[in-house]
Amino acid sequence: MLRKIFLLALVGLPCYATEADALAISANIQAAHMPYGTILNPIFAAPDSEQIVGYTRCGDSAIWTGHYLAAEAFRYNVTQSPDALNNVKGAIAGIKAMTDVTGTNLLARCLVPSNSPYAGGIQSEESANGIYTNSSAGYFWVGNTSRDQYLGVIFGLGVAYDLVSDSGVQSSISQLATRLIDFLQSKGWTVVMPNGSISTTFTIRPDEILTLLQVGRHVNPSAFSTTYDTQRILLAAEVAFPISFDALSDSSYFKFNLDYISFYNLIRLESSSAKSIYQAAYAVLRNSTAGDQNAFFDIIDRGLNGANAARDVETVGFLNEWLQRPRRDPTVNLNGVVPVCGSQACQPIPVVLRPPDDFLWQESPYQLAGGGSGIIETAGIDYILPYWMARYYGVAPPIAVQSAAAPNPGVTMDSIGSIYGSDLAANAQPAGVQPPPLSLGGITLTVTDSDGAARAAPLMYVSPSQINFVVPSGTAAGAATFSIGSGGTTPITTSGAVQTVAPTLFSMSGDGKGVAAATAVQVSSSSPQTQTPVPVFQCTAAGCVSTPIAVSANAIVYLTLYGTGIRNRSSLSNVSVIINGIGAPVLYAGPQPSFEGLDQVNVQLPVTLGGSGEVNVVLTVDGQTANVVTINVQ
Repeated sequence: MLRKIFLLALVGLPCYATEADALAISANIQAAHMPYGTILNPIFAAPDSEQIVGYTRCGDSAIWTGHYLAAEAFRYNVTQSPDALNNVKGAIAGIKAMTDVTGTNLLARCLVPSNSPYAGGIQSEESANGIYTNSSAGYFWVGNTSRDQYLGVIFGLGVAYDLVSDSGVQSSISQLATRLIDFLQSKGWTVVMPNGSISTTFTIRPDEILTLLQVGRHVNPSAFSTTYDTQRILLAAEVAFPISFDALSDSSYFKFNLDYISFYNLIRLESSSAKSIYQAAYAVLRNSTAGDQNAFFDIIDRGLNGANAARDVETVGFLNEWLQRPRRDPTVNLNGVVPVCGSQACQPIPVVLRPPDDFLWQESPYQLAGGGSGIIETAGIDYILPYWMARYYGVAPPIAVQSAAAPNPGVTMDSIGSIYGSDLAANAQPAGVQPPPLSLGGITLTVTDSDGAARAAPLMYVSPSQINFVVPSGTAAGAATFSIGSGGTTPITTSGAVQTVAPTLFSMSGDGKGVAAATAVQVSSSSPQTQTPVPVFQCTAAGCVSTPIAVSANAIVYLTLYGTGIRNRSSLSNVSVIINGIGAPVLYAGPQPSFEGLDQVNVQLPVTLGGSGEVNVVLTVDGQTANVVTINVQ
């Protein structure tokens, strides 16, 4: 059993934030989420079907098309990919179409060909927002346009203008932003429908008016500079008021996403003394949400406030967790799974467990339930946007360092780490011995810690795309450099974070999710010396599944979880294991003696877990929560 876990550390599946994942998501968006040039979500015939039978959430197409534009703009800036440039141009064309179709420069929520086979379902779903027809263009469009649709579009246009050095793109953005802002300005910053009704107003949001004008004057100075300067004098002092109101509660959590995307352009494009006023208002927002474990908010903060090692490590960790989430919308109810305070979770729910959403980072991290029937696929913009921003800001390097057990970017002294990239070694070769050697297959790894001390790392496995190693004893916490040597060639170097603790658990799938890589033993209450091994899982060629563990008052069952990054915990009392919402007594958390870098956590299974079935196991060490694994309790 332990050898099997050790082998998982050698060739575990790479679930770290990768460019390959981002590119695959972008390709899928083009294939399935932009049937008419703007973002929509497909409805499939069944949870396991690939047959699209409809499209949904047309009413939010504008905001997510704007976010998608920003994602592809960051991607283009990082990679100079022609495909990314084409996607940028396509998203701009989609936004232009949503502006053209109304005939007045009003932004539509979405537009759909009148002869679309999905027209009936979309019209029925969006009827409350108003369905309008442009017969000459052959489209119908959805009205009742909200502030968030405008802000999402302007966010994307502002980002793309700066990151895509293409004169045609910049000219298109200038013209399009001018049309959108001119319409709002001519209507007194209200959104007026063709029938004269007002769907919303910006007059209550000085911060958003200034954001719109800030982007406007940036892409078309002759049209908006004077207006912006005037409105800045009149409105800058009021920017903090709506932010302070937003910060009073977590209700309507999507408001925070709008605040962040607004501040991103408002602050980064400001050079006057008003910038300090904007920054003070942003600080109110950040103080309210910094602990929400939100990758998108974190990377925007990186753009506005610069590097912060702890936050930046968190950002990549949350992106890693995102990759473990289902892409469709299963029903999720976490009551009884995580600690509950009133009607919400007591603390931010791990990213991998949160209910599904179009854009995960606009969902409250305390929300316990949500989802659907597993037939609607989200676009994945909530991965590619923060990922490419993280690449742009140097937070997510092309060569990534993470735990070998699960996609956590933090490693610790004496933990098992993995480096993922390309052309790291000539061939695949495991060490096969304990302790692992300092050179393997002609490869060496030197870890230089935050104190400047360089140490050779024991190597467990090397291959062209993956190196597994033990972080050398004595490595100081902080930013570290990992240098891969191969004979006389120039070393491959990347950076990573060494933490005091970085708990991760092995799973039998090798990617840190699903059934725990664990052992169990049953001890008779009447005869404590009688101990019987209890299987936790069973494996076939198709994979591993959990085996029900029987618990009763007649026998005590002890579960041993295997992981890494745990042994340096401050004290045993600061280690907790929650199983199906019930605290399990932790008896030991420290090194596993047989294998370098491997840790174990021993817990007693509470009798009250009896009959729970498949349940989540949540390990927390010194306030850091590990990846979630599962067991089955009979």
